[in-house]
Amino acid sequence: MISGVQSALSGLQAFTTKIEKNANNIANMNTDGFKKDRVLLSAQAPQGVKATVEQVDEPGAMGAEPSDQGEVMTELSNVDLGEEIPDMLLNSHGYAANLKSLRAADDMMQSVLDIKA
Repeated sequence: MISGVQSALSGLQAFTTKIEKNANNIANMNTDGFKKDRVLLSAQAPQGVKATVEQVDEPGAMGAEPSDQGEVMTELSNVDLGEEIPDMLLNSHGYAANLKSLRAADDMMQSVLDIKA
């Protein structure tokens, strides 16, 4: 049962990282030249989940901005709100699922303690 708790806790931490990166990407989507972050999840031995953050280096769209010399082409952010919002919703469901597993383990532990007492 303890390993299940550890797995759920590592899942909570991993999905917290994913939600934080979604929020950071959305907050910086209007910053010229900003490169979004992506979080990859992988299995961690002996059990659990590991979150690895990497920057997505693909270029953003080009946009014209006014300057002293006229309009200058500037690279915009590569954040796509159409990707970030569904990803954030999926990550919040993953967080909730791990939280529910943790609550179930807590309830089982409480039942065991009630039986022993």
